[in-house]
Order: sequence, then C-alpha cells, then structure tokens
Amino acid sequence: MRYIRPMPPLPLPPPAPLPAEDAARHSALANSRRAADLVNVLSREPADGTLDRVAGVLRAYGETEPLGLTGADLPELREAAAALRPVFAADGVDAAAERLNALLAERTGPLRLTSHGGASPWHPHVDADDDAPWARWFLASSCLTLAVLLWERGRAPGGVCASAACEDVFVPLGSGRERRRYCSRRCATRERVAAHRRAKDALRGEPDSTAPGTPNGPR
Repeated sequence: MRYIRPMPPLPLPPPAPLPAEDAARHSALANSRRAADLVNVLSREPADGTLDRVAGVLRAYGETEPLGLTGADLPELREAAAALRPVFAADGVDAAAERLNALLAERTGPLRLTSHGGASPWHPHVDADDDAPWARWFLASSCLTLAVLLWERGRAPGGVCASAACEDVFVPLGSGRERRRYCSRRCATRERVAAHRRAKDALRGEPDSTAPGTPNGPR
C-alpha cells in the first residue's frame, strides 16, 4: 500500500471584519471622545437646549432611537460629568489611574459582556444591566473606555484645555508622548495671538490688551 503523506490542515478563513461603523463605535478612542463631548455639554451652565445637545452627542456616536432620554435624566448626568472631569484634569498617568480606580470601585458594577440582544457585537460593560439609567451607563462606560485608553497608550487618557477662555476636556487623537495643551486648533491659535499681543503691549509699555474686560480679552 502506497504511503500517503498526511496533508497539513487547511488554514481557517480569517474572521469576517466588523462593519466599519461597529468597529468605530466600540473603539476605546471613539468612546473616550464621546465621554469628553458629553462632559463638555453637561458641564456648561444649565440652559434650554441641553437635552437636545446631549441627545445629539449620543446619536453622533451611534446610539439608536428611541433614546428615551428626558429632562429628568439631566441632574444625574451632570453629576456623572462632574465625577469624570477630574480624570481628564489628572496631572499624569498615575493620577488618572488612581481616579479611575476609585470610580470603578465605588460607582460601577462587575465586568460583563453584552451584545444587546444581538443588536451589536459582544463588548464589555461595567454597568448593572442593559437597561441601566442613562447616568449610570454614562459614568460606567466612560470609566471603562478611559481605563482601556490609558492602558493602551500608557499615558493619561485626556486633558483640560489650557486656554483661559475655554474649560473643555478633550482626548488627544495622536499617539505621541508630548502632552497636548489645547482642545482644538482654534484655542491654540487664540492663545498664540493673545501671547503675541501681550508681548507687543509689554514692549510699548501699554496695559495688557488681552486682560479680562478689555476689547481683546476673554468675556
């Protein structure tokens, strides 16, 4: 009987890639940016339209209708935003990790996986269940995704804009180690222009034209 050399096993086909919108929706970077956008909207003075702005952020990051978001959710959402802001304001990775650890221990549930009844790919949650109130979901999902981003990058996951006229939090898009100071090019440009004006005023011996209350100062 002829010896038949055993054939190597056929390679398995690669897994089908997630649709681009699903992959983006559940990425740590996208969800961390969602957290920053919600913190910014909810940190501003309460005013008409806040509910619509919060709903707009949720829709922009893939939440589907019906949202079931009401004005009654806003106080607890604002409290959650206030709890998350110190994570963005942390001075370095160690401080950010300590603040995230405290929130994860005190304000979230055990790690679990969910597909929302087959409506999405399996992904981790640390809230109590899929029907948790919006504020609990916001705080828990933000803690989880900021922790993952810190782990992936090895640095603080976000920052607070250094512009005197802006207090927004942000998540740097790049992977560089140098810490970004401003939330946007607009804020960075405004501060460069203000610094240039201050330097010119100093050379002329004139009062600072960028100080609060002056035509070029913050309002």
